[in-house]
Amino acid sequence: MASLSKVMLIGNLGSDPEMRFTPDGKSVTSFRMATNRRYATSAGESREETDWFRITVWGKQAESCNQFLSKGKQVYVEGRLHARNWEGQDGQMRTSLEVTADRVLFLGRALAAIPEEGDLEPEDLPFD
Repeated sequence: MASLSKVMLIGNLGSDPEMRFTPDGKSVTSFRMATNRRYATSAGESREETDWFRITVWGKQAESCNQFLSKGKQVYVEGRLHARNWEGQDGQMRTSLEVTADRVLFLGRALAAIPEEGDLEPEDLPFD
């Protein structure tokens, strides 16, 4: 029987990417990513919760992530999810959620591409 481990996330980087190389020269980049969820409690109170993920990207995509991403940027990440258990310095067991990315898309606009108010013409719009 086949199995599948796939996750799709949209969120913001919580840290700048860190690139390193394996002994055989393959590039790997890691960064932290946060996803937020807003909801209302049964009492009508508005709440927000944040989940943190450690993202690992390999190869040419790792190089692009290191070059173009920075803390706060919004990204779409698709890949395999796995939980890593470890013991903290205080002796307590911890779990971190990690994603090995197959695909990373940079979301949002580049700051240089955002026109000043009044500079946008109808022919600049991407639709008819």
